[in-house]
Amino acid sequence: MATQDGSQVTMQTDANPKEEEEEAPACDTTDKGDSESTSAEGSAATRDSPGISNGSDNAEEEGEMVDLKIIWNKIKYDLRIPLQSTGARLKDKIHSLTGLPPAMQKVMYKGLVPEDKTLREMKVTSGAKIMVVGSTINDVLAVSTPKEVVQQEAKADEDKKEPLCRQKQHRKVLDKGKPEDVMAAIKGTKERLPTVPLSGMYNKTGGKVRLTFKLEQDQLWIGTKERTEKVPMGSIKNVVSEPIEDHDGYHMMAFQLGPTEASQYWVYWVPTQFVDAIKDTVLGKWQYF
Repeated sequence: MATQDGSQVTMQTDANPKEEEEEAPACDTTDKGDSESTSAEGSAATRDSPGISNGSDNAEEEGEMVDLKIIWNKIKYDLRIPLQSTGARLKDKIHSLTGLPPAMQKVMYKGLVPEDKTLREMKVTSGAKIMVVGSTINDVLAVSTPKEVVQQEAKADEDKKEPLCRQKQHRKVLDKGKPEDVMAAIKGTKERLPTVPLSGMYNKTGGKVRLTFKLEQDQLWIGTKERTEKVPMGSIKNVVSEPIEDHDGYHMMAFQLGPTEASQYWVYWVPTQFVDAIKDTVLGKWQYF
């Protein structure tokens, strides 16, 4: 009996490890499944996290936004743009709105907008009006060739003539001497147009004249004591200038308002530092001459 009980005990003892061995794989399978599930969830989280991070980075890159009114050719456009955008990026946005290439844009906000400064540095606020002046490619191509021809003809004529300041028609004005109230000249420098009119100069009759550049209207205002003539810059065919002998800080300058030289409007004692800025503003930097 004892022997039988012992063998039974022995059999029961042997049987238990087998049951445990049979159950063990089931436990291992469950653990493996849980591990795979956890791993899959971790991978999914890893895949999702870059998208979330990128969205945050983009938001930080855009930063504070401003709403602007872009005004070109009497048409108003609404533009929402980051305050950290530069003047160059603003021109690109204007191009997408108007079709006007950046190289042909004059963008004004309290003066010409520099391309390398941000809107924040220029203190642009939401709701600000941005004035844009310029012509499309088709407009430029339509007028560039005649202006180029006029420039070439004018240069050829100048080469044949004596210096302008020695010609009789100009001497009668120059012999009056430099006006006392003319703006000071700065030799050897080039400056942007001042925010105030250029004044204290003479016209060909010897009368006082001032030049006001209305960039937002694309006009040149020629003012005398009697009247102010508002000339569209696009109608000015040519601009010529020459230093005044013995007064190298000043130029005499002519604006050709019609098809021939007979329509030139002469201005004397223009400070030399503004000569290039006047030509660029009136004729446009994109002209081919």
